[in-house]
Amino acid sequence: MFPELSTSRLTLTSLYPEDKDALFEIFSNDLVVQYYDVAAFHQTEQAVRLIDLFQSRFQNKQGIRWAIRLKETNQLIGTCGFNSWNAGMRHAVVGYDLRPDYWGQGLMAEAVHAIIQAAFDGMLPCGALNRIQADTVIGNTASEHVLLKLGFVEEGIRRESGYWKNQFHDLKCFGLLKSEFRSE
Repeated sequence: MFPELSTSRLTLTSLYPEDKDALFEIFSNDLVVQYYDVAAFHQTEQAVRLIDLFQSRFQNKQGIRWAIRLKETNQLIGTCGFNSWNAGMRHAVVGYDLRPDYWGQGLMAEAVHAIIQAAFDGMLPCGALNRIQADTVIGNTASEHVLLKLGFVEEGIRRESGYWKNQFHDLKCFGLLKSEFRSE
């Protein structure tokens, strides 16, 4: 069963087929995918495939992605989750995206805090995690700010570790251990 989470301003749920238009709006925005390993969407069908991918990852116990919804309106404004996890090693890789008109309001930190808490508390199919990793493309200072606010530690730069949009990307690695996490 998909774990739904709630914060003071947000509800985190599964993505549903009827979310395709809102998801397309997010992923068709060049600002959202500027540092992402996908190009901006041009067809709604791409959003349908992304929803299917996220659902498949969860069903196959490979990862989980939540829809970030405003609690008051249920409007989909972004996604966050663990792109992959390793239950044996008890670690996962986190990722997230948000509509630009909601940037700078602390919503992403609020959402990611909730999923980290769930992961460290063992509320996911992979069991309790001990480490969560995040990788940012050099220059993505907004994402770095979210991670540092949540207590992640910058661990170094992995040179040319990513390849998308026909070029190599240096990735800054951040890590958060269960023992370092501030649950408040």
